[in-house]
Amino acid sequence: MSDVGTIEDKYRALAGRLDEAMLRLWAAVEARTLGRGGVSTVAKATGLSRTTIYSGLKDLESPPPSSAPPAALSAASARRIRAAGGGRKKLTDKDPTLLRDLDALVEPPARGDPQSPLRWTCKSTPRLARELAEQGHQVSQRSVCDLLALATVSKRPARPGKAIRTGTPNSPRSLAGRRSTRRLVIL
Repeated sequence: MSDVGTIEDKYRALAGRLDEAMLRLWAAVEARTLGRGGVSTVAKATGLSRTTIYSGLKDLESPPPSSAPPAALSAASARRIRAAGGGRKKLTDKDPTLLRDLDALVEPPARGDPQSPLRWTCKSTPRLARELAEQGHQVSQRSVCDLLALATVSKRPARPGKAIRTGTPNSPRSLAGRRSTRRLVIL
């Protein structure tokens, strides 16, 4: 079995049992054991980032935080590493008017069945992000995509070369109407 296969097996066995810090240290020990190219091999086998493994190697170089007996270390690894509530706050929590302003931008040209909860727009997400930025919101194109999904608005591209407009002679609704009219005339 290759080094990658062996490390993958070890990782699968340990991943659910170790917290982030201990997993990082284990990956660093494996990389150090392999020598040159070990960080890349471990990263490929585990899916951990190379930066994480280098961070683990740096942690191995520094002295341990305390000289507690092994039983205390296993109890310490069972508790949380990160504080509760940590992480980035949601955009809608930081900017309560963001969703309302996005809805206002999407609403005028929104299409779809008014009775259906799903609506769709032809405006691009970069364009919506620019318009929101002009209103003073700090939002990226990717965040606009996430917010549209949250608001059940689907971004629907126009057909290549032709824009879909209801009421024009070549719109799908008009074509269907003409076909049914032809059938009536034939009958």
